[in-house]
Amino acid sequence: MSNTSTGGIGFSGLLTVLFIGLKLTGNIDWSWLWVLSPLWISFSILVLLWVLLTIAILIAEKIRK
Repeated sequence: MSNTSTGGIGFSGLLTVLFIGLKLTGNIDWSWLWVLSPLWISFSILVLLWVLLTIAILIAEKIRK
């Protein structure tokens, strides 16, 4: 029996942690909006993909009828 886990922090999570560390140590003077940008950019890409997939499904159903 093997218990394997494929979780962990992704690329955007690593960037977020890096940017927060750089901001808190004073190495960058970006606004918090840009420090946290890997989070909202990733979320925005997921929402965009979901919208495009929904549109593609609606068009495919319309063509089928």
